[in-house]
Amino acid sequence: MAVLSTVATGVVASIHSYILVLEMFLWTTPRGRKAFNLKPDFAQQTATLAANQGLYNGFLAAGLVWGLVHPVPEFARQIRLFFHGCVVVAGVYGAATASRRILFVQAIPAAIGAGLVLLGL
Repeated sequence: MAVLSTVATGVVASIHSYILVLEMFLWTTPRGRKAFNLKPDFAQQTATLAANQGLYNGFLAAGLVWGLVHPVPEFARQIRLFFHGCVVVAGVYGAATASRRILFVQAIPAAIGAGLVLLGL
């Protein structure tokens, strides 16, 4: 497996693992509220929704990790491309509907990762 694409996939998986923690466990804490620019009352009201959203980010991270550890190289490549693509789509949608920052935090790193996978780097 190529080093650059492996590192990029690991970085994107780590980002989504961190987002899982923020959304599922830290949403109502000062750290979670600061990360998402939330008022305390809004964070309390939306904690269940955020936890659900965090779970989905965890699935994205798990899929990327699966692509890193799968023993069949061509299938691992396809898994990584699929999950990078999912992250790009989710990031673009999030940037269009929630915050432009999501484009830079999620979509662009995933697009770079997918490009590196495609190039075999």
